[in-house]
Amino acid sequence: MAQLIYYCGTMDSGKSTLALQTAHNYESRGRHGLVFTNQDRAGSGIISSRLGLQSPAIEVSSGMDIFAFVESHQEAKGKLDYLIFDEAQFYESEQIDQLARIVDILQVDVFAFGILSDFRTSLFPGSMRLVELADRVNPLQVEALCWCGVRATHNARIVGGRMTREGDQLLPGDTAPDAQVLYEVLCRKHHMANMSSKDHLKNG
Repeated sequence: MAQLIYYCGTMDSGKSTLALQTAHNYESRGRHGLVFTNQDRAGSGIISSRLGLQSPAIEVSSGMDIFAFVESHQEAKGKLDYLIFDEAQFYESEQIDQLARIVDILQVDVFAFGILSDFRTSLFPGSMRLVELADRVNPLQVEALCWCGVRATHNARIVGGRMTREGDQLLPGDTAPDAQVLYEVLCRKHHMANMSSKDHLKNG
């Protein structure tokens, strides 16, 4: 039986690396699949890892019917064995429903990878629906660390050097240290205290 499996964690927990590794493992065994993403930091139609790995991917746009896309692909090119969906937190709830239908009706294994909650500690709609529908939800085993050395469990948004809990749920950030919008992983204690690594250095 095919399954819908969701791998989730904070930023820096290796989700995109694992997505790419999963695709590689299946491909190396002669299995056929497709790789999808949504709003990757490297641009449209790319899965990128912070370790520097990259791979072309199909961009999931707003309103895209993923079930119809996969069904049409199979009719034209044959049966698929697996599907990889990175940045799954950004998918619409209806699109997650389509992933479940792909598993149940088309009998294709679906592996989704994403961040569970946003900078306000609220679940992303895509992640919430995956938790509701997935056959298995697997926390990623690579532990990201807060600046204090404790396991990071929350994502923080830094705007103009200050941590904020306001603004749209989706706001692209940069990885450059001097960028206007940055994201950082924190433990619960320092997320609740609004204390990023920059705040710690200022106060230290």
